[in-house]
Amino acid sequence: MADQLEASVTLPSDPVSVAAARRYAARVLSDWGLPEDADTADTVRLVVSELATNSVQHTFGQSPTFTVDLRLEREEWLRVGVTDSHPRWPKRLPAAVQQDNGRGMVIIRWLAAEAGGRLSVSPTEDGGKTVWLALPWPAGAAAAAGAVRGR
Repeated sequence: MADQLEASVTLPSDPVSVAAARRYAARVLSDWGLPEDADTADTVRLVVSELATNSVQHTFGQSPTFTVDLRLEREEWLRVGVTDSHPRWPKRLPAAVQQDNGRGMVIIRWLAAEAGGRLSVSPTEDGGKTVWLALPWPAGAAAAAGAVRGR
């Protein structure tokens, strides 16, 4: 039995790709046995939306694509990553009360803390970065994920 399940999709750096990334992540999680209405599924959909949006908006056209990676490690941790080729790493911006944007990373950090997860950023070989969120995999979904591995 493998220790890890992996799935990824690369999409054009375009606003319409954000919804496609969210749908892709939801479908993969469902295939891995996580119920659509589970808190972790909601968290992942929101994280993918925020990270994909950041990739589209803040790379200023310098990253023609972004990649969403999902990894289920030993039925214990779900790692969600969004990679782009822009060299600038995300920054924590002050989210003014009247500001409509700039809160994505604040939301993601809060979700990570709330779920007992970890947020990290790692460089890519091409000079870009991957923003990762690691979340504990729900115990009830572990058996279903194991069944997927055993196929």
